[in-house]
Amino acid sequence: MPKQVDHAGRRQQIAEAVCQLVDECGLEGVTLRDVAARAEVSMGAVQRCFRTKEEMVQCALVYVGDRVTERVRHRLKAGPAQSAASELGLVAGEVALLREEHRAEARIWLAFLAGAAVNPGLAETLRSSYASLEELMVRLIMEAAGGSVVGGSALGGVFTDGAASARTEAHALLALADGLTAHVLIGHRTVAEAEDVLHAHLAGLWARC
Repeated sequence: MPKQVDHAGRRQQIAEAVCQLVDECGLEGVTLRDVAARAEVSMGAVQRCFRTKEEMVQCALVYVGDRVTERVRHRLKAGPAQSAASELGLVAGEVALLREEHRAEARIWLAFLAGAAVNPGLAETLRSSYASLEELMVRLIMEAAGGSVVGGSALGGVFTDGAASARTEAHALLALADGLTAHVLIGHRTVAEAEDVLHAHLAGLWARC
């Protein structure tokens, strides 16, 4: 019988290889030949999984985004019961990729972000990843601010116009997390300084509620 191929597993294997190459030499250094060599598969195997290089790179971007999102959700489920405000701080810290063990992931994410500025396909994929994280942040902000909506308005001073304000705050927090990722990577801020900035922003948010 012909050997059965785990296509999902093969695609993940190739996505991981793409990420390793992006970390080492940026998006411009990703070639079909190098990806096949790093994934230890044939070039034909890569081409059977992905019709184009762009499709392959987009899959790698989704893989990184899903890994961050899954880690966030796992930490929320695995940790002890805590307030929505504490959970939001945990989410923001994970998204900012500040810890040393996530440094390679941070480099990969920012490489994809830079590529998305000139690649509509990557930009669309990134927007989808951000949207998922923003929805989680909006929910936690609403819960921390009062936990309910009455007549279209959330309880809590900063959210008098309802979920729209919570969404604006989520946008700002996600943008701050991305900015801190970049500043730490280039050495403009230390991890401790970045964490202080993040904590100060969250403290200011709850002070306005």
